[in-house]
Amino acid sequence: MRKMLAAVSRVLSGVAQKPASRVLVASRNFANDATFEIKKCDLHRLEEGPPVTTVLTREDGLRYYRMMQTVRRMELKADQLYKQKIIRGFCHLCDGQEACCVGLEAGINPTDHLITAYRAHGFTFTRGLSVREILAELTGRRGGCAKGKGGSMHMYAKNFYGGNGIVGAQVPLGAGIALACKYNGKDEVCLTLYGDGAANQGQIFEAYNMAALWKLPCVFICENNRYGMGTSVERAAASTDYYKRGDFIPGLRVDGMDILCVREATRFAAAYCRSGKGPILMELQTYRYHGHSMSDPGVSYRTREEIQEVRSKSDPIMLLKDRMVNSNLASVEELKEIDVEVRKEIEDAAQFATADPEPPLEELGYHIYSSDPPFEVRGANQWIKFKSIS
Repeated sequence: MRKMLAAVSRVLSGVAQKPASRVLVASRNFANDATFEIKKCDLHRLEEGPPVTTVLTREDGLRYYRMMQTVRRMELKADQLYKQKIIRGFCHLCDGQEACCVGLEAGINPTDHLITAYRAHGFTFTRGLSVREILAELTGRRGGCAKGKGGSMHMYAKNFYGGNGIVGAQVPLGAGIALACKYNGKDEVCLTLYGDGAANQGQIFEAYNMAALWKLPCVFICENNRYGMGTSVERAAASTDYYKRGDFIPGLRVDGMDILCVREATRFAAAYCRSGKGPILMELQTYRYHGHSMSDPGVSYRTREEIQEVRSKSDPIMLLKDRMVNSNLASVEELKEIDVEVRKEIEDAAQFATADPEPPLEELGYHIYSSDPPFEVRGANQWIKFKSIS
């Protein structure tokens, strides 16, 4: 009898140890998918655009939510490490713009290509690198994705070409990547991103022209977050219809705060390029919560009320969460569990990024070339030599 009571006690204690929320989630029947209406895109030189309804599966929704929360928490942790002077130098955060990086990735293939400007942490993550590698790169440690030598603006992954520090300079490079896609005869496209602040540069229009002449599979994407550094788009551009800037190149303007809008528009644009019609232009209307960079408080040229209004009405994570909960794709408790797991992942990554050693001085000349025999590189003066190893 005592053995039987002990066995029953062990079973009951095992049940009691399980978090109540996990038991509730496991016992609840969720929908497998749901259909949502999304905002119609404004079109330029296109008879038809992306669909105005889309299906979101529970699996995809949970994945998008986790990815956006990870990008958000990673950027907030970067803010904290910067203020502690553990991260130094340039640092441009993308919190508020998570629907752009996650939605674009959801609309292309892993074999497709992407190049962007210096607000690159989110894209680095969605292209496949871990939070640990990104934060370690920000702190200049050996475990960073560029061995601690690239920093915030120079991160790279497979089919991801940075992170580029010179305003607008990545756009001609993106056209070149698209040229390589066409030259190699692969069914691949290149997403070439730039901000509204770079949209008036001459090199961008030169890239448009070449891409249109050669019908390159290039999706030019303007992330319009309404401010180029501290200047509003209305004060910087005679025309703020960035999706029409290609003139002879078709374009579409997309709600960049809605991940489903971004995903469907990206699928549409990628399919257009793959069909051999040439380049297409997308404008993502989005918003950054932080200033232009960590040196910009972000409230001298806009009000705190404006930022709060966007947070309360258009936050991309909140919009996805409300859709999923209201359509029985997930419960509030389940999404809170994801939040807890993401916070732990970010904290663990931050611990690594602060404890990992910095690269030694003798590795300063490493990785200049990809496949060359070792050779010596001159340092700051002719008597200092560093060995370069591929």
